[in-house]
Amino acid sequence: MEHQYLLEAKGISKRFGGVQALQKADLQLLKGECHALLGANGAGKSTLIKVLAGIYKADEGEIFIEGEKVEIPDVHTSHALGISVIHQELVLVPYMTIAENIFMGRELVKGPFHYIDKQKMNSEAQRHLDSFGLNLRATDLVSNLSVAQQQMVEICKAMSLESKLIIMDEPTAALTSKEVDQLFEYVGQLKKRNISVVYVSHRLEELFAITDRISIYRDGEYIDTFITASTDRKTLVNNMVGRSMQDFFASKEHAVGRALLEVKNLTVPRVLDNISFTLHEGEILGFTGIVGAGRTELMQTLFGIRSYTEGQILLDGQQLSIKTSQDAIKARIGLVPESRKEHGLNLMESIGNNITIQVLDTFIRGCFVNRAKEQEIIKQGITNLNIKAFGPKQLAKQLSGGNQQKVVIAKWLALGPRVLILDEPTRGIDVGAKAEIYRLMTDLVSTGLSIIMVSSELPEVMNMSDRILVMHQGRITGSLSKSEATQEKIMFFATGGSDE
Repeated sequence: MEHQYLLEAKGISKRFGGVQALQKADLQLLKGECHALLGANGAGKSTLIKVLAGIYKADEGEIFIEGEKVEIPDVHTSHALGISVIHQELVLVPYMTIAENIFMGRELVKGPFHYIDKQKMNSEAQRHLDSFGLNLRATDLVSNLSVAQQQMVEICKAMSLESKLIIMDEPTAALTSKEVDQLFEYVGQLKKRNISVVYVSHRLEELFAITDRISIYRDGEYIDTFITASTDRKTLVNNMVGRSMQDFFASKEHAVGRALLEVKNLTVPRVLDNISFTLHEGEILGFTGIVGAGRTELMQTLFGIRSYTEGQILLDGQQLSIKTSQDAIKARIGLVPESRKEHGLNLMESIGNNITIQVLDTFIRGCFVNRAKEQEIIKQGITNLNIKAFGPKQLAKQLSGGNQQKVVIAKWLALGPRVLILDEPTRGIDVGAKAEIYRLMTDLVSTGLSIIMVSSELPEVMNMSDRILVMHQGRITGSLSKSEATQEKIMFFATGGSDE
């Protein structure tokens, strides 16, 4: 008799020192289903995945494959049992071919001297590529592929291992919306082949689009499993955080003061066209639009990363000359960039060093370092932003996405900014961390700080902004107050409609 479940994990526990990462967690996976693992950072999702992948060995618990109890002491055993993991950080070798990557470490050989059979490897790899209708050749270098194509190479690698279960960890983090749609098509093809997919993502809209069931974890414990078609966002969020999220968006009415930052006719050839707007004291000014609208490019220009050929930037009525980032910093303008890992953090440095990098001159005089002042700045940043870490010396790369984002914000708050630019401030972080960022934004503007927020998430920009400016192809096409903003109006402007 065929067993109902492909995989069952029962009572899985894992401890790291004094941290209980998993506490008797469960997972039941049907054959041919797409099953989401959902939970805040630190909920135990990644630890459970690594136990199944053979990277970690569980302290307690049992794992069953098609009803038979198995042990997974290492990655090789996991592969042999039909489990493959596509990690968020892809592990392909860029200057090897697709075929070489697919068969890396288990190359096909021929003859008594076991020469590598490149022809057979290319043929087998091409068969897998063609089965998904991919317009790729097995001899193409991985370095020439898009991120989405690289993910498909990982899927083909899993298929070559005859995997029954493919685990995808945040697979759409670096994909465009079109590439996300393509990935969903490939997941659908896997399901038709009766291959199960475990899908890990913070993006709830994706889970409703692609998954069959959703299992929720909180603080290392299994909470519940829901049939996707029979649940809603509110139910999922409430179970993720263990409380009602009616106050999820912390934005509230607050006093908006006088004009602080004025941008007049700002132009960057082929990028920005005659941009004008005003930011007031204590205001959250939202910018939105679809991909290619020029939002990030505008923020980079305000911060001196890009040069403008025409226009003016004024602060308190005084014209600024912003030619470099240092010019912006001197004017007390901070930028939390869209990609925190690439441009916002030094991942190999400590939390403390990241927080203090912009204010070294406040506690260093020549050869003298005022350690007490330095520690005060670090402690204030960690405490005020509720950064969850073992201590200030912990490396930034070891933090969750939400805590990394808090470190970037703490770095700029140490500067005492007058204008803080937040470019996609909640991208890639869990729901609980999002709520904390929203509360922080509301607290900051109540002190008179002014915020420019770029966001692609319409609920976020509509709930958090006092005003919303919509961009399309390098131009501001619409301006909406909080009370008049609707998704329909925003999309009208975002697709080129104008209120002129």
